[in-house]
Amino acid sequence: MSLLEAVVGLGDDALVLGQRLSEWCGKSPWLEEDLAMANTALDFLGRARLLYGYAERLGGCDEDAYAFQRDARAFTNLQIYELPCADFASACVRQFLVDAFDALHLEGLSASADAELAGIAAKARKEALYHRRRSAAWLVRLGDGTAESRRRMQQALEELWGYHGELFAPVAAEARLVAAGVLPDRAALRPPWLEAVTAALGEATLELPAAGWEADGGRQGLHTEHLAPMLAEMQHLHRSHPGARW
Repeated sequence: MSLLEAVVGLGDDALVLGQRLSEWCGKSPWLEEDLAMANTALDFLGRARLLYGYAERLGGCDEDAYAFQRDARAFTNLQIYELPCADFASACVRQFLVDAFDALHLEGLSASADAELAGIAAKARKEALYHRRRSAAWLVRLGDGTAESRRRMQQALEELWGYHGELFAPVAAEARLVAAGVLPDRAALRPPWLEAVTAALGEATLELPAAGWEADGGRQGLHTEHLAPMLAEMQHLHRSHPGARW
């Protein structure tokens, strides 16, 4: 895997999750949360732009081409980011799982031997730490809330759990970049992530799901059935009016 491919993959992660979060605009439980979800989505979209901009300087496409001119098979985001949320519980649980990962991964990435990637990660980590505090608060609030809110949170956790393993799955093609200190070792992040998640679930009175199947293949362009429809909606205007300027 080249540095360009690694940067695009991280950009895809941020773009796809940002798009999913933006779908909550106008649908959140109340106005303050509606604004919070929209701002979180903008943080991820901003991260995607920084990464795609760096990818262009490395010899890749421009950011619009990465976002709007590729089909699902060309995206290399991990599958957990592309999943739709059936309800607010699903959105909260997924966000906590990825925020807890981001806090660790971006800390490692901010020490990257690649100065530009380190700078992007350092900026993103400040946002990620805030996101983690917010999503952890929602985890406890709903997990240790009413019987119905706890049931929904536990159900969402069970449904999403199999997708978390891909966050830590070592990709053979990344080995050279990890050895060079450009990328952090994802596998090494799993124990501290699990420790932090287990502690938060305990506070939320939620049960850690049993180990089972784990998603795989996102970095190779293998996705769930949910990504293509999301991209079709996201890319519709750009593809309908190619080359348009606003």
